[in-house]
Amino acid sequence: MPRGAREITLRFLAGPTDAGYSGTVGGGRVLEWIDKAGYAAAAGWSGTYCVTAYVGNVRFTRPVEVGDLVEARAQIIHTGTSSMHILVTVSAGNPRHPDLLPTTECLMVFVAVGADGRPTPVPVFEPQTDQDRAWQESALRRIDLRSEIATAMAAQTYSDAGTAPRTVLRFLAAPTDVNWGGKVHGGIVMRWIDEAAHVLATGWTGSAANVAVYSGGVRFYRPLRIGHLVEVEARLLLTGTSSMHISVHVRSGDPATGELDLTTHSLIVFVPLDDDGNAVPTPTWEPVSEEDIALRDHALGLVALRHQIDAERHVP
Repeated sequence: MPRGAREITLRFLAGPTDAGYSGTVGGGRVLEWIDKAGYAAAAGWSGTYCVTAYVGNVRFTRPVEVGDLVEARAQIIHTGTSSMHILVTVSAGNPRHPDLLPTTECLMVFVAVGADGRPTPVPVFEPQTDQDRAWQESALRRIDLRSEIATAMAAQTYSDAGTAPRTVLRFLAAPTDVNWGGKVHGGIVMRWIDEAAHVLATGWTGSAANVAVYSGGVRFYRPLRIGHLVEVEARLLLTGTSSMHISVHVRSGDPATGELDLTTHSLIVFVPLDDDGNAVPTPTWEPVSEEDIALRDHALGLVALRHQIDAERHVP
């Protein structure tokens, strides 16, 4: 991809090791692919190392099967001083057939970083077509919505006063998790988020047949370093008829001190499936404490904000 190119497409086959517990490709793996495509577009446009700052409103509309040909298309739709807003669309299908079907779409924000580790300016993206202008206008309108979501998420209290089911995974960030800048790859962090949420969903439903249908509000606050102790905490916030809304916090720090700082926060929605792949009812969780009620109401508020973002994503 030449420097300054606004679009790149990655293509590969989904292998058996990409499968999740439901038999189809796991949502965490798809999030990794999304991050790689977004990074390739951001690095190609800026000509420098870039970091993932935000991943928003990822909806998994259909499963990716093992053996599918997968196409991840990433294109620049807006730039700020040092940021690049990138639309990533994932399509997949049987490689014996020419047409691939859309499976996932999201908007990512990357920040270009210079040799000193600080944000550095990027070339300005100038829309050339009506479609370009529509995408850019949508990206601009969604900035305020993202800010509203981030503010709402940051304002919540997660303490031992909450009685909701929770799962905590703890491990060391391994050298195999490294990205091109020597830190943990953003896509790896998103896979950890998916895995922790899956463990919680499995414990709540009593079945491993749960799939991610939505992931959003993924905000990266600081880099996560190789060798650091990582803690991924998933907590149930809300259950619907056949859905589980799960908040996930990723914290990390030097294992010598044991002090952990928040690196990433997101919300992910899982749905339980029957043997035929159809959604089935989720056991109902009823909030007990004031904190439980506040977090449930917070999740309901995020649902309303997501509907506003959905309206923005369907541009002409």
